[in-house]
Amino acid sequence: MATEVESREWYIASYAPIGVPNSDHIKLRTVTLSLRAECIPDNHVAFQILYVSIDPYMRTQLSGLSLPQIPLGQVIRALGIGKVIRSKDAKFSEGDLVLSPFFPVAEFGVMPSNLLQKINPADGVSLLDHLSCLGLPGITAWVGIEKIGNAKEGSNVFISAAAGGVGIIAGQLAKVKGCRVVGSVGSDDKVKLLKEECGYDEAFNYRIETDYDAALTKYFPDGIDVYFDNVGGKMLEAVLNHVNHGARIALCGMISEYNKVWTEREGVRNLLNMVGKEVMMKGFMVGSYYNHFEEIIKEMEVHLKEGKIKSKHKIYNGIESFLESLASLFSSSNVGKVILQVAS
Repeated sequence: MATEVESREWYIASYAPIGVPNSDHIKLRTVTLSLRAECIPDNHVAFQILYVSIDPYMRTQLSGLSLPQIPLGQVIRALGIGKVIRSKDAKFSEGDLVLSPFFPVAEFGVMPSNLLQKINPADGVSLLDHLSCLGLPGITAWVGIEKIGNAKEGSNVFISAAAGGVGIIAGQLAKVKGCRVVGSVGSDDKVKLLKEECGYDEAFNYRIETDYDAALTKYFPDGIDVYFDNVGGKMLEAVLNHVNHGARIALCGMISEYNKVWTEREGVRNLLNMVGKEVMMKGFMVGSYYNHFEEIIKEMEVHLKEGKIKSKHKIYNGIESFLESLASLFSSSNVGKVILQVAS
């Protein structure tokens, strides 16, 4: 085994309060990591990164506005999968596959072993599914549909950004619960995908059906009981004209607004609709449901193995492709979960 490795890693050079982050804000540098046993602390593990999950929440971490703030010069961290190359913890051995939400966006790294979860390659689940159905997207979808949306058999459920990494799972999970599910997406191909492969009852292209109020009148003649919001803005406002009494809205993200300063974001003018209809709207951070992660993953694994929920993945190759993969989240060019493959 080599005594040291050269590792390329992405770090924050300057904050990007507006617009899509670019090479002025995020830069690639090379660092040298020592793999000598005496240089790795006890209860730490050295690893090679195989895959990194690319998620919209990263955008807020790069804005200079989010809390807690990520210091300039610090390596960006994300959910990922790695392979152990040296261990100072008896519970981990060379060659083990490990998962962590705190991996550096890099080629190699060293971390405390208590931040790593071992993956059993014999469990019949693909590595990529550990980053989608069984990862943060699947957990996020479950929280929004189950805990906040309280979706029940027969509920009318609307999912925006329904072909994204979270939305594509949220809609399938609602179908498992016996709901009627409609999704909004940015292309006709995605409409076809949701209806033919993901079991959605209906879907529409918001770039063509641009009168959202008319579209929701068409697709929800009996109103909306649960809305899983990934986009905010004008779509959220339109939804509030179609909610039923006691409707529940899970605010997962607002990707249409991420790249704007708050004074330029779309206002929601009809919040009064929530009062008379006693609508519950709640924003959530998935980390607040950490104590449910084990049960969520077990349930999602059953659905996955039974074929009730399917994952879709968009793969970008090489550590140098991180910036491109992140920017793609804001272009409607992807279907499903965006993943950076760093090594094989």
